[in-house]
Amino acid sequence: MNTNPPNPSTPSSDSPDVLERRMEDFQQRFRALIDEIQRAIVGYDELISDVLVAIFSQGHVLLEGVPGLGKTYLVNVLSRVLGLTFGRVQCTPDLMPADVVGTHIVGDDEAGHRVFRFEKGPVFHHLLLVDEINRATPKTQSALLETMQERAVTAGGERFELPAPFFVLATQNPLEMEGTYPLPEAQLDRFLFKLHVPFPAAEELVEITRRTTKFTEPELDVVMTGEEFIAFQELLTHIPVADPLMEYAARIVLATHPQGDQAAGPVDRFVSYGASPRGMQALIRGARAYCLLAGRTAVSIDDITRVAMPSLRHRLILNFEGEAEQVNVDDVIGGILETIPTPAKGAA
Repeated sequence: MNTNPPNPSTPSSDSPDVLERRMEDFQQRFRALIDEIQRAIVGYDELISDVLVAIFSQGHVLLEGVPGLGKTYLVNVLSRVLGLTFGRVQCTPDLMPADVVGTHIVGDDEAGHRVFRFEKGPVFHHLLLVDEINRATPKTQSALLETMQERAVTAGGERFELPAPFFVLATQNPLEMEGTYPLPEAQLDRFLFKLHVPFPAAEELVEITRRTTKFTEPELDVVMTGEEFIAFQELLTHIPVADPLMEYAARIVLATHPQGDQAAGPVDRFVSYGASPRGMQALIRGARAYCLLAGRTAVSIDDITRVAMPSLRHRLILNFEGEAEQVNVDDVIGGILETIPTPAKGAA
């Protein structure tokens, strides 16, 4: 595979022809990324696409699934094909904030004098895997808030910028609750997407076993550099979204709020809090990426509805009745999409 493709850096003039070439380049490189990842990962076509869409949209991802489904391996493979540095935090109840962001330590300078210097933690990588994030205490979870939102660390009155691109992929186990600390709403809201990792089908289990019972792993090529990745992230901001579609996305978000004018019946009954403005940002940013992958030059209704579940499912907080009846948040979102009127064809 050619590891030195053309540089997609932003041209000085975004003429329609130049923009079209850059869009075609994005589609080709996105497919190349998926092909390379699937040399190591069996199945998960939709999951892989959603993860890539999220990080191209400059967002963080929360992966939820039972142990043994390859969540950690997927993140590792992703860092290899993107040629990015990879950091990992294994969350436990005794993990401290300094174990994540770093701390000041005493050392010697070139002249032999004792000085304080900042020892950077694993967060100072392009891709940070936070494994079993709900096993970390709230104090440690809060240490991730600044890094996820500001992409920087403040320690001892100093601000340290994180490398670009930077994104967090966190995992959590939905079944085992003992010794876990549920993520607060503010932390959940920092994730662009929450994705469910499904259990493999029978034929996928067979292929996984064939591959993982060998002593060697596939050699993966670097498909894209960090600079190229940032350029493609910037490209997504050029995809237009018509005002009627912006208003459609806003109505979806407003419909998640109980007692609101747009709220559907199940929302009033089962939801305590609805999606924040970040929920609408996630809808638009993710829709732009899927619009580009579909070869369209402007966002459509289908692009917005495609990302509604991963964008909103972690932003709807169920009330006591919703928890007691084990209401599926995805069903609530699906009901909202069915009731919100869509813009006229010409407007979309």
